[in-house]
Amino acid sequence: MSRGQGIEALTPVAMTSIVTTDLIGVTRGRSFPSDELERYKVGGCGWVPANSALTPQDLIAEDNPWGAYGDLRLIPDLDSRVSVGAGPDASAAPLDFIHADICETDGTPWVACPRTLLRKEIERYRELGIQITAAFEHEFNLDTGTGQREHLAFSLEAQRQGAAFGGWLLAALRAAGAEPEMFLPEYGKQQYEITCRPTQGLAAADRAVNVREITREIARQLGHRVSFAPKTADDAVCNGVHLHLSLQNLDGEPLLYDPHAVSGDDLSSLGQHWAAGVLRHLPALCAFTAPTPISYQRLQPHHWSASYACLGLRNREASLRICPTLSLGGKPVAPQYNLEFRALDATASPHLAMAVILMAGRLGLEQQRVLNAVTDKAPSDLSAEQRLASGIVPLPGSLPQALECLRGNTELLQFLPQDLLATYFAVKQKEVSLTEHLTAAQLCEHYGHLY
Repeated sequence: MSRGQGIEALTPVAMTSIVTTDLIGVTRGRSFPSDELERYKVGGCGWVPANSALTPQDLIAEDNPWGAYGDLRLIPDLDSRVSVGAGPDASAAPLDFIHADICETDGTPWVACPRTLLRKEIERYRELGIQITAAFEHEFNLDTGTGQREHLAFSLEAQRQGAAFGGWLLAALRAAGAEPEMFLPEYGKQQYEITCRPTQGLAAADRAVNVREITREIARQLGHRVSFAPKTADDAVCNGVHLHLSLQNLDGEPLLYDPHAVSGDDLSSLGQHWAAGVLRHLPALCAFTAPTPISYQRLQPHHWSASYACLGLRNREASLRICPTLSLGGKPVAPQYNLEFRALDATASPHLAMAVILMAGRLGLEQQRVLNAVTDKAPSDLSAEQRLASGIVPLPGSLPQALECLRGNTELLQFLPQDLLATYFAVKQKEVSLTEHLTAAQLCEHYGHLY
């Protein structure tokens, strides 16, 4: 270019990211120029096996199966693409990402991919003539940094304090196809909840990731901070994730509701077998659904979460709950009928957590397990004798206890790839060693920043 000739101003290149949400629920990936999508549709982008061994503290657990060896590919699932344009910060780059499956370099599925694990489990259900509909509800803390006074629980004032954020969030979730339902203030200080409509199978876990990442994006653009951590301060109300699940046959007819059920709560015999499977394996499931040391400050009696493995009707102290249905306006009950898994938080991988819950339920179906452990009272208010007679067992009190429950559960372990398990145990053991010196208050602060 000759001296004095004008130089054209640069404009930012639009980027699209190919992402995977890993074993600890963190979404990671790589970005490329959006106009070069054709180059990445089939072969995706490179990835490294040891990335799966990252702890929440961003350290690779040394005792993992991969070391410095191996190469993988993130293969984009184009049907899962999320594109959200300009938000509250008009100068911010659009949010554009595609969920990927982790594959070997020849395209075969990688054994430790949580998204692939969930897909395979959903296929097992289809072989039984069953399809899955699900929705994840998320609670989080919103810090606007403006010094607003602490709001009253569920109040209109609280709703108005978060209205600008909530309006942008709903708009972004709509743009992403996440079908948001409600944005509401919760019981805790600066605590909110976002709910979205249920969707089929794998897309439900993808949608859970989308909700988390879009919520963080809107907060970032507004200069706010959000945390999905189970507990952000020693005296704070806990944040949970509630997974709603329903089963249908392949024609879409609901399978959980039976108005003539012997149980008296309209749960079909199929639903009872499924729930019995989940409850039987719930102490081991906690290793995946309540997977961090801070999770166990939430799984306490009288925290409206879960501390025992039991089924309850409209009982928010039950780990598995039969949700209320509406007859207003002549709505049919069967399509509304669902079970809510409550021993879950946002430090978990949505794909991995949903996969193992479905595994446990499927074992209940296949073994025709009899449903016990049902109560309409808070299980902690029952005597030890009453709990024993009903088959209600306590959930683990710590992450190490949950990991031991998982190690001893041979029924569940047979459906989990050995390399995935080895990686997961290495990550969680490293995480425990990194945090075991922290006080309860320090744990809250630590995970409040991480998640």
